[in-house]
Amino acid sequence: MAKAKPKSKPAISAAGTPAIDIGIDAGDRKKIADGLSAFLADSYTLYLKTHNFHWNVTGPMFNSLHLMFMEQYNEEWTALDEIAERIRALGFKAPGSYAEYARLSTVVEQAGRDAPEWMEMVRQLVAGNEAVCRTARKALQLADKAGDDPSVDLLTQRLQVHEKNAWMLRSLLE
Repeated sequence: MAKAKPKSKPAISAAGTPAIDIGIDAGDRKKIADGLSAFLADSYTLYLKTHNFHWNVTGPMFNSLHLMFMEQYNEEWTALDEIAERIRALGFKAPGSYAEYARLSTVVEQAGRDAPEWMEMVRQLVAGNEAVCRTARKALQLADKAGDDPSVDLLTQRLQVHEKNAWMLRSLLE
């Protein structure tokens, strides 16, 4: 009869909780969490911009864009939680302030209360969705290299959404 292999005891943190041991070393988890934090910042900034444009769109495309923007920002809002929770599952704090998002984001904010005309809103949202895609791809490469399949899956799904949003918005300008 073969002897059962003794189970190793998990390392204990200074706080007395078991150390994270999910099969991804701490350095790789940190790199992935940093990439996801930048992705969260871009996603949140795009969410806020989309919501702003939903409130402030005017002109002949009002109804169509008002509804499209609402559909997009609602979907984006739900995704924010998933991204932040993935960062937490990797053992790091998720960024959660405007200052952190401004520092980390590559999406350009729409400053002030003077909303652009609808075509410029659409152009900016195309650019914002594509910026989110670029940031997602950087984080995805880190996650893939480390064998972090849950992060790869999350980022792949988000890429599909943002690429589709960019395409649909761009189609309005053609």
